[in-house]
Amino acid sequence: MAHVFITGSADGLGRATAEVLLGEGHKVVVHVRNEKRRSAVEDLDASVVVGDLADADETRSVADQVNRLGPVDVVIHNAGVYPSGPMIAVNAVAPYVLTALIHRPRRLVYLTSGMHRGGRDDLRALSGHGSYSDSKLYVTTLALAVARLWPEVLSNAVDPGWVPTRMGGPGAPDDLRLGHLTQEWLATSDDPRALTTGGYWYHQRRQNPHPAAARADFQNELLAALADLTGVTLDGAKA
Repeated sequence: MAHVFITGSADGLGRATAEVLLGEGHKVVVHVRNEKRRSAVEDLDASVVVGDLADADETRSVADQVNRLGPVDVVIHNAGVYPSGPMIAVNAVAPYVLTALIHRPRRLVYLTSGMHRGGRDDLRALSGHGSYSDSKLYVTTLALAVARLWPEVLSNAVDPGWVPTRMGGPGAPDDLRLGHLTQEWLATSDDPRALTTGGYWYHQRRQNPHPAAARADFQNELLAALADLTGVTLDGAKA
C-alpha cells in the first residue's frame, strides 16, 4: 500500500481521490488551506497538513509538515484556483516549491487542464498576472521537466476534464468519477501504462500537450525563473 499526499483535499477532486485511496487501504495525507477547513476532512482516516498555497511561507510549512510525517511514496498536486485569485501562485509556483522541498517520492502527479493549450509559452505571467491557461501550461511543463530530470521518479500531468465540482460548476459536462480516476491510477497502479513517465493524460489516455511543455529549453527557462522567484532550486535543474 502507498503513502500518498494530496494537495487541496477538502473538497472536489482532491477529497474524492482521498476517499477512494483510503477505501483501497492506502495511507493518505490530506491538505486544507487553513484551520477552519480542517473540519471538512475530520471524517477521513487521514493525516492532515494545513497551509495556504498562495503564501510562500505557508507553502514551505506544508512541505515541512509532510516531511515530518515520514516519507511519502506519491504526491498528487491537485490544488488549484479558477477563475480568479492567485492562480499563478497556487497552480504553478506552489507545486514547484513542494516538489523541491518534499523528500523525493516514487511518483508525482500534477493536475492540469486542457486549457493549458491556450497558455503563453513565455514567462511574463510569472509576475502574478497570468491567466488560468498560463498557470496550467507552467504546471504541465513542470511535470514533464521533472520526468526528464528525475528519471527514477514517475512524473505525469493529468487533465481531469471539466467536471462538476465547486470549481467546475454544476453544469460541467464531464464525468466526475473519470475526473479523479486517472490520478489514482497513476499514483498506485502496477499497470505497465501507469508505470511510465513524462505523460500528459486525459481519462487514462495519453495525449499530446502544448508543444512548449515538452521542450527542454522552455522547461529550463521555467525552472530557472521559478528558482529566482522562490529562492528554491529543484535538484537536477540547470543553474
